[in-house]
Amino acid sequence: MAKFRFELEAVLKQRLAVERQKQLALGELERIRLGLEERLRNYHGSILAEKQDLRTALSPGGSIDAGGVRMQANMSLHFVSKAQQTVYHLAVLHRKLDAARRELLAAATSRKAVEKLKERRYEAWLAAESRKEAGAIDEISVMGFAARQEQV
Repeated sequence: MAKFRFELEAVLKQRLAVERQKQLALGELERIRLGLEERLRNYHGSILAEKQDLRTALSPGGSIDAGGVRMQANMSLHFVSKAQQTVYHLAVLHRKLDAARRELLAAATSRKAVEKLKERRYEAWLAAESRKEAGAIDEISVMGFAARQEQV
């Protein structure tokens, strides 16, 4: 029996490679997103800690160090600023993630289209092979019948 050969196999391999490349790009963006979110959590924790330290420094009953209070307030504002920058970077990254997801979806769709074509061509090839085999069996049967008729 003959072997099925899909003439667009190179196209399918290329589309698989493109899809894999899009998956890797999306994975890299997701890795960056996770890092930014972790950094944002750290800034949030630092802001809370600085506010608590400031609250402790301003609590009644002790002497107030104005320089220390100013420094803690500045640190708190510094962390707020850094957190805001991180949120901005996250917003930009989310737009990039959305675009990367759309690109991956398009790559997967184009790959699946070629795979579906391959399946249909394989089924058509199988049907053609079955017809050829049936035709060959019919011919052998006719030849056998003719040979038996000649002997009689």
